[in-house]
Amino acid sequence: MDSVSKRDYYEVLGVGRNATDQEIKAAYRKLALQHHPDRNPEHADAEDRFKEASEAYSVLSDAQKRAAYDRYGHQGLQGAGGAGFNPEGFTDLSDVLGDFFGFGDLFGGGRRRTRAQKGEDVRYDLEIAFEEAVFGMAAEIQVPRLEACGRCDGSGAEPGSSPVVCPTCRGTGEQIYRQSFLSVRRPCGSCGGSGKIIRNPCGECRGHGVRQVSKKLKINIPAGVDDGVSLRLSNEGQTGVNGGPPGDLYVFLKVKPHAFFERHENDLHCTIPLNIAQAALGAEIQVPTLAEPQKLKIPEGTQSGAQFRFRHRGVANVHGGDRGDIVVHIEVRIPSRLTREQRKLMEQLRESLPVDNEPAEKGIFEKVKDYFM
Repeated sequence: MDSVSKRDYYEVLGVGRNATDQEIKAAYRKLALQHHPDRNPEHADAEDRFKEASEAYSVLSDAQKRAAYDRYGHQGLQGAGGAGFNPEGFTDLSDVLGDFFGFGDLFGGGRRRTRAQKGEDVRYDLEIAFEEAVFGMAAEIQVPRLEACGRCDGSGAEPGSSPVVCPTCRGTGEQIYRQSFLSVRRPCGSCGGSGKIIRNPCGECRGHGVRQVSKKLKINIPAGVDDGVSLRLSNEGQTGVNGGPPGDLYVFLKVKPHAFFERHENDLHCTIPLNIAQAALGAEIQVPTLAEPQKLKIPEGTQSGAQFRFRHRGVANVHGGDRGDIVVHIEVRIPSRLTREQRKLMEQLRESLPVDNEPAEKGIFEKVKDYFM
C-alpha cells in the first residue's frame, strides 16, 4: 500500500491528533483484539485491518516518527525507518495486549499457565452497627470460596488414577501459531494450558480439582474503624493454581448510621435543642453519650450555634493515640405557638428589653473585600 492510498493513522485508530500516548495505546489494544486473525478466521479482511492498526500504532507510539508524520504525513516517514510496518522493530505486543484472551504470550513474552500462580483475592461485605465500629467486636462470617477437592487432593483425577501428559502440547501447556509476520503462543486447546489431561475425572469435583465450600471464619474488628474500611485476612482467598499460594480475603465494613451522633473522623457531633428561656437564663442538661449520660451546664445568654466539647469521649484512634471528642451543637428553638399566659409573659419581656434593630456591623473580611472592590 503506497503512501498516497494509506488512511490517516489517527483515523485508523479512531483518536484525535492531540491524543495522549495512553489513549493511543488503548485504542490500538481495542482494535488489535477485535481484528486479530486468530479470532476472525472467517473474515478475510481481519488480517489487513490488524496490520493497518499495528502500523498506525508503530508510528504514533514513537515520538520521533509521530512528529515526522504530524508535520509531513506519510511522506515524512520515507527513509526514516517508518515507511511501512516493520514487525522486527515494533514494540512487543504483549505490553499492549496483556493477558487478555491469552494474547499476553505474543512473541514468546507471556507466562506459561503451568507455573504456580497465587489464588484470586475474595471480597466480603459486612454491615455492623455504629457502636460496634466505635468499640470494636469479634464477628463470625461464612465465606463461599473454592478449595482443593479432598477426594482427589486437587489433582482432578479419580483416586487410583492420575492425569497424563497432554499429547498435543507434550506437557508444555502451549501451542505456537504462526500467521503472517506473527508468532503467537496460545494456551493449548486440548488441555486448557495445564499440560495434562484427565482421563478418569474425580467423581466429586468432576475433574476440576476444586469444590465450592462455605468456610466459617472469626475476625476481630478493632475499635475505631470507620465506614468503608477493609480488613485483610491473608491466605483466606481462593486456592492457588498449580501449587501456588491462596489469595487473600478482604472484608469491607459498612457502618450503619447512628440516630443521634454524626461522626467526623474521631469526633462525634450531636445537636441539642434549647428553648429561649434555657438559652437566656442558662440551664443544666443531660447529654447522651455512647456510655453514661453527661451533665452539661449551659451558661446564661447562650446563642444558637454555640458549641461545647466533652474531651476524649469520642471514638478511639484505630492506630493508637487519643480518643476524639463529643461536640455538642446548641440550637435555640423559637416556639411556633404560645398559650395566652406565655404570650402575655413574652409581651412583658419584649417591653422590658431594649430595642436594637440596627444591622450588624460587617466582619473584618467583608470590610477588606469592600475596600479592594
